[in-house]
Amino acid sequence: MVTTAALPGWLKPANRLLKALSRLGLQLGTIHVLSVPGRTSGRLRATPVSPLTVAGQRYLVSPLPTSDWVRNAQAAGWGMLAAGRRSRRVTLEEVTDPVLREDVLRRFPVEVPHGVPFFIRVGAVASADPDEFAAAAPGCVVFLVV
Repeated sequence: MVTTAALPGWLKPANRLLKALSRLGLQLGTIHVLSVPGRTSGRLRATPVSPLTVAGQRYLVSPLPTSDWVRNAQAAGWGMLAAGRRSRRVTLEEVTDPVLREDVLRRFPVEVPHGVPFFIRVGAVASADPDEFAAAAPGCVVFLVV
């Protein structure tokens, strides 16, 4: 099982930098900033994410099902998705269909190749092989962005 102990030490400073650059209006490739209300405080909590499109639908994925942003999104069911200074409210629907989750994860290394090292670092996969990502789907969380 993947744990947050596997998170690299550079992740928090890198996330702070990405959020600051986004607030300045810089478009950062596929990286967006997702803000979801905290489960306890209700205050918006921001984290960088990379949405991907599969069959015309947008998705967010995480190899860490117990991460704070995932648990907050599951509880709230909505968030604010920002690309640069543009932000919009979105509904976040967790995908439970195992076949659809596999399809989305299979596309991840192709659509978001810069996200592959993170999946490897936390132990979700060992390589960028799309079939390996599909096989990791039961341990990952996938949200449909509406």
